[in-house]
Amino acid sequence: MNTNEPEYPDALIESVIGCAYEVSNQLGAGFLEKVYERALASELGLRGLNVRRQVPYRILYKGKPVGDYTADMLIENQLIVELKCVERFSNEHMAQCLNYLKAANLRLALLINFQKPKVEWKRIIFG
Repeated sequence: MNTNEPEYPDALIESVIGCAYEVSNQLGAGFLEKVYERALASELGLRGLNVRRQVPYRILYKGKPVGDYTADMLIENQLIVELKCVERFSNEHMAQCLNYLKAANLRLALLINFQKPKVEWKRIIFG
């Protein structure tokens, strides 16, 4: 890591959150998670960000595959975004993000909830 770069990509996080608010403003609440995933990917792409959806990560144990995780989105190869349509975030959602970060060898994820009229989000840091 370049010592002149911020430890966490705040500008990237702000862009993703801004896109999430735009999607929420346009669609409102009540759709399935996949609808928000597609819309958010579209909005991120319109803003020039590199987005990969449904990114698989293989879990190894002593060099052998023992499972797979699939993150909703990977932005700019450095930020995992996990989308939810739930009443409230749970400890399981936070643990899910931490496991994705560990599997991907990344440090930062955003957990975004589109269930309510106002988008909720949480920054998850691994390590």
